[in-house]
Amino acid sequence: MNSMGQNVFRGVLALPGILFIVMGVRWLVNPAGIAPDLGLTLETGLGLSSQIGDLAAFFLVAGLCILIGLVTSKRTWFYPAAMLLLIAAVGRTLAWVVHGAAFAPQIAFEIVVASLILAGAKFLADSD
Repeated sequence: MNSMGQNVFRGVLALPGILFIVMGVRWLVNPAGIAPDLGLTLETGLGLSSQIGDLAAFFLVAGLCILIGLVTSKRTWFYPAAMLLLIAAVGRTLAWVVHGAAFAPQIAFEIVVASLILAGAKFLADSD
C-alpha cells in the first residue's frame, strides 16, 4: 500500500477510534444520554455501576487501542479492539439465537470495523 493509501486508511481507522472514545467518555459523564443510543435503560444501584464501568471500559479500551496502534505502528495494539468487537458480535448472536433477544443489526458494524482494524494491523503496523 502506498503512502497516500496508508494515510487515508489511517484516517478511516481513526474515525471509529475517536467514536469509541467519545462513547466511553459519554458513559462516564452522561450515561442517561448514551444508554438509549444502545437500546438500554439505565439500571439502579449495582446494575448502574456495572453499566457505567463496564461500558465505559469497553469503549475506551477499544478506542484507545486503535489510536495507540495508529500512533505507534505496533500491531499488538490493534488486536484488543478487534477482539472486543468480535466477541461482542458473537455475544449478540448468542443472545439472539439462544436467549431470545432481538437481532442486533450493530453486529454488521462490529464485524466491519473489526475487519478494518485487523487489516490495519497487517498493512499499517510494523511487526512487533
